[in-house]
Amino acid sequence: IAELAASDAPRRRFVEPVGGEDSASEGGFAGARVDDSRDPLALFNHGSQAKSDRTVTRAAPAPDLPIPTGPPGSVGLVAPIQGTIVLIDVAVGDEVRVGQQVAVVEAMKLQHSIKADLSGVVCAVSMSVGDVVREGYPIVFINEADVAGGAIEADAAVDPDHIRGDLQEMTDRKVRAFDECRPDAVALWHEKDRRTARENIADLLDEDSFKEFGPMAAGATAGGLVMGIGSVNGDLFDDEHSRALVVHYDSMSYGGTQNTMGEYKQDRIYELAHRFRVPVVLFAEGMGRIGNYGRKGQSVSVDTTMFTEFAKLSGLVPLVGVNSGDCFAGNAAMLACCDVIIATENSTIGMGTPRMIETSGLGTYTPEEIGPMSFQVPNGVVDILVKDDAAAVAAAKKYLSYFQGSISSWEARDQRRMRHIIPEDRVLTYDMRDIIDTLADEGSILEIRKEFGIGIITSMIRIEGKPVGLIANNPAYLAGAIDTDGSDKGTRFLQLCDAFDVPVLTIMDCPGVMVGPIHEREALVRHCARMFNVGANLTTPMFGVVVRKAYGLGVQAMCGASSMVPFFTVAWPTAEFAGMNIDGGVKLSSRRELAAIEDPEERKAAYDRQVARVYEMARAVNSGGNGYGIDDIIDPADTRDWIVRGLKSLPPVPVRTEKKRPYIDTW
Repeated sequence: IAELAASDAPRRRFVEPVGGEDSASEGGFAGARVDDSRDPLALFNHGSQAKSDRTVTRAAPAPDLPIPTGPPGSVGLVAPIQGTIVLIDVAVGDEVRVGQQVAVVEAMKLQHSIKADLSGVVCAVSMSVGDVVREGYPIVFINEADVAGGAIEADAAVDPDHIRGDLQEMTDRKVRAFDECRPDAVALWHEKDRRTARENIADLLDEDSFKEFGPMAAGATAGGLVMGIGSVNGDLFDDEHSRALVVHYDSMSYGGTQNTMGEYKQDRIYELAHRFRVPVVLFAEGMGRIGNYGRKGQSVSVDTTMFTEFAKLSGLVPLVGVNSGDCFAGNAAMLACCDVIIATENSTIGMGTPRMIETSGLGTYTPEEIGPMSFQVPNGVVDILVKDDAAAVAAAKKYLSYFQGSISSWEARDQRRMRHIIPEDRVLTYDMRDIIDTLADEGSILEIRKEFGIGIITSMIRIEGKPVGLIANNPAYLAGAIDTDGSDKGTRFLQLCDAFDVPVLTIMDCPGVMVGPIHEREALVRHCARMFNVGANLTTPMFGVVVRKAYGLGVQAMCGASSMVPFFTVAWPTAEFAGMNIDGGVKLSSRRELAAIEDPEERKAAYDRQVARVYEMARAVNSGGNGYGIDDIIDPADTRDWIVRGLKSLPPVPVRTEKKRPYIDTW
């Protein structure tokens, strides 16, 4: 600035119009004077009349200049903004129609069109191209008159179906990532009985609801994944409760491997999920990361935030993981963070890819040998096993629905059948799933981790359209006793229901906690205690139903460590209560008495009489009906009515602005 002031550069000069309506000559304006002390504005001219021969340097006008008036009766069209005149479309004598452009002013590299708001004839033009004009200053004066043609309608000549060049360019670039531009790859994918990422998303989300984020990222690959927002089950739930985000790794692009652009895209979508509490469905198929890269271009990749942002969503919003095909390394880590893992029969899931295992010197394996469903289902990694992509999407929609709310349409089975599912003979077994099928709304059951921890059954169900989490003992395995795997399975299910305020129904037929060195080597002491800690601290309501055995610590683990924890605890007439297994208890308590009987047959008869006596004492009508810990002995056919009344007796679920639980245990 100092150099400019000291230079010989010419001083800015201002040309001010003199006079106004009173001093206007026949052409329009009386004249002008030059004021070297002020910035220049413009020289008025008469249409094509030549401007002054004096040189004027253009600059910003002074804000306090008076606004000139034109010829008598004329109306001035003013500049909407301070700027430079780059175009004047009319001259004195031209006819002007309403909506016709008369001049263009440029400011901050943007051009503003000045259009006539009346029809008439141009009688004066106050400025020229290149002049700097201030806001509100008249440029063209018009004598109002009728002009042939009438007003120019805005956009009258624009074809709404016309595709402009810039729009066509965008469309051409975006479409590169679509299936239509990869017919050969899609055909090969279909030959494997697979669906593309976009086909899965179209099936998952409601029609026309998908808005994709980042389809043009990284050219035709879109960063190796397809993601965006939409709605799921919109036919059952309103807009607020059907909201969903979907992230689908695209295995047709480099095997669905993770890369910097894909991670950046996911950071964005997971941050939105956190901020606006939107459920996420993740299709995780992929082979992990490409090389060791960092977010800042370095060689180390531990600075990535994608895994952190995704893991922070646990317990905040439902996370639904879906896999079909190979899923390894980083992709598998993301999948395992989800609340539920739905996998197809052709899935393989593992933390290390075949190449990683081989380069580590641990042998050569195919993907099918590393993590097939033959052991990833019974070991508890996979929650729901389905046949193919279509079944996986259907399961995802059904699972998500339990966390979207109640539905108004439902059908119930004949509840009188409940009276006959458990045999009167206490030593005969039955199928617990018959009770569940009869109790729940028709078609509403979704069992989770069916092949793992099979001594406990965990299912999402509905009762009169309301979502309920069900946990039950399975008498077909270890008579329903609790082992290590069953403890882990039941505990995590309770966490899941509690995190999202889903009421829990516990159906109990438990002879206790498993005993013996085999089970103790599996750390059963601490695994079983997880059910006590989590159950006792639930804030979502629990309802308890004892259908047969209720023995000791095992049944307490099933109901939050006490039958007083549930909103109610009722029992069927077939229920029996004891501190431990009745037969074993008799052997233990009557050991000396029985040992004193020398005749084996007499000893056996004495033992049977003692068992019968203790069993009679343990029967629900004798022990459970005394009011200590059991609210009522009920007709099995009334079980559903009790649950319905319990659900209707609950207060409204509080509005959650933060997590209820820090996270949901991955195991």
